[in-house]
Amino acid sequence: MKGRVLIVAGSDSGGGAGIQADIKAVSALGGYAATAITALTAQNTHGVFGIHPVPPDFVALQIEKVATDIGADCVKTGMLATVPIIEAVADALERFTPNVPLVVDPVMVAKGGAPLLADDASQALVERLVSRATLITPNIPEAEVLLGRRIMGAGDMEAAARDLLAQGPAAVLLKGGHLDGDDLVDLLAWSGGTRRWASKRIDTSSTHGTGCTLASAIACSIAQGLGLEAAVDRARAYVRRAIETAPGLGSGHGPLNHMHTVAEFTP
Repeated sequence: MKGRVLIVAGSDSGGGAGIQADIKAVSALGGYAATAITALTAQNTHGVFGIHPVPPDFVALQIEKVATDIGADCVKTGMLATVPIIEAVADALERFTPNVPLVVDPVMVAKGGAPLLADDASQALVERLVSRATLITPNIPEAEVLLGRRIMGAGDMEAAARDLLAQGPAAVLLKGGHLDGDDLVDLLAWSGGTRRWASKRIDTSSTHGTGCTLASAIACSIAQGLGLEAAVDRARAYVRRAIETAPGLGSGHGPLNHMHTVAEFTP
């Protein structure tokens, strides 16, 4: 086991996204997952039916107790829900993990459409976490909120990624899965250049938690010493296989097969 990842995110009672997906992804890739839970949700493959935010002071306490004992080689944030939680998380990370790489997945809306970030919280997210991130991993709708404008297609992704870089992160992975068409493009941008990954869309409804899973897989790879491009390479391959081998659970947006890497041990 190599690579300690501190995950700051919400809980998904259905196990497909959030903290549950994060722990599975990091574990499947050989890392160690610790958590600070920001919110409880009642959800399944059909959507989110209730959200119960954790008090900000308690979120910060979780971060403190993990960071000062177990430590972290990378921090990953997901659902943060409210401005007070964002502020508490940012303050705690600045105090207890100031030099640890930070992957920010700017979770805003669940797969079924439920809002997971308060309307007034996107600016706080940019100012307190996006601006200091090693990497941010927005999908197209999240990037549009962060930028305050539409992204009109794959041809507009590089300009959008550059504008996101201007908000302060060291790198941006802009995910193109929400664009129309069967050809998907993900774009990684940093100060020294860009790289595109192209793939074909998989015809499946088992896509719940793909964003959480990808960001955590990248964070695990960074924690294990991989460079950014290699981390994205590995994470994308892991997520694609998790979609291809999804168990088909539920009758809505189903979960992935996070544990496909340990399939040889499955009875």
